[in-house]
Amino acid sequence: MKRRPLPVAAALVATAALLLTACGSGDDKSSDKIAGADSAESTSPTPPSTSDGDAKRPRMDLPKDVKETFEGWTTGNAAKDEILADAGLAQSAVTYAVTQGDPESPALRFYQADSALAGSRDWVKGIVDSGFTYHGAVRYYAPDISVFDKKSAGVSYCADESKAFNKNRKTNKIDKTPASDDSFVLYSTRLEKNSSGVWQTTKLESERGNKTCLR
Repeated sequence: MKRRPLPVAAALVATAALLLTACGSGDDKSSDKIAGADSAESTSPTPPSTSDGDAKRPRMDLPKDVKETFEGWTTGNAAKDEILADAGLAQSAVTYAVTQGDPESPALRFYQADSALAGSRDWVKGIVDSGFTYHGAVRYYAPDISVFDKKSAGVSYCADESKAFNKNRKTNKIDKTPASDDSFVLYSTRLEKNSSGVWQTTKLESERGNKTCLR
């Protein structure tokens, strides 16, 4: 899914060409089976139990034809794993908002803030206004975390979108295009812990075709 061809805070040009990249060719109707996915359910990071405040986390159930997997998303360090979990859930919140057709999704507000939230809302709106949603599987991997202090951290990670596609909301037609280096994305994020103990993504940038992520 070509979700962020520019840094998320940049101006969005909402055209179909800027939506998703994928593998294969031609158009298909929607199917319950997803290439590269073993289950119809999403595999999002487990929400951490927050020690500060009382964070009632939103439920995010993705459609059965959308799959997310997170590889290497635990370190064995409880503090770092809490940050990584929320970083992954912030990514899932974008996917969820697109599939729900809702740029104002409460899940986005819960897991993102500041420029990251503004950019994600614009991105979701652009996709929804263009009449598309997502179909297929995305794999997130190679997370790298830097803890700055008790309330701020940075997380970078890769995404493999080669098995993800545009799907027309009205017709359910799936637009499959050949995979390329641009199917692999490096995300760089900043997270800040809010008063409810949630590590919100406050800044987010992406770079397609980054050599770090090519597989």
